[in-house]
Amino acid sequence: MTWRDWYDALEKPAWTPEPLTIGTIWQILYPIILVTFGYVFYRVIRKQIPWPVAIPFAINLIANIVFTPIQFGLRNLPLAALDITIVWITIVWSMKAIWPHHRWIALAQIPYLIWVTIASVLQFSITWNNW
Repeated sequence: MTWRDWYDALEKPAWTPEPLTIGTIWQILYPIILVTFGYVFYRVIRKQIPWPVAIPFAINLIANIVFTPIQFGLRNLPLAALDITIVWITIVWSMKAIWPHHRWIALAQIPYLIWVTIASVLQFSITWNNW
């Protein structure tokens, strides 16, 4: 069974966005993430902000990257729910960590936080419905 057949067979809430919509949202968010995270890592490397500020950004990046292999490769819904929880927590943590240094980066994370909040509720619903 392909990942798409598997995903289509899952019981999902009626409000589940279409895959094209999800893809479009990520096409908007990835450039924001690239610029803001890149700027944070650049400033840390240049010792212009303390290195602990980059920790939540790094954890978020890793958790975001591994979500798709967990969800669609391993097809492990509970682990994907845990992973998206880490993504959500590290967005909030990164916003708080960067606020004293570069408020614009924290504010630029708001669309990412909103989308991951929606995606988290969706993931928890799918996990619960297919347990």
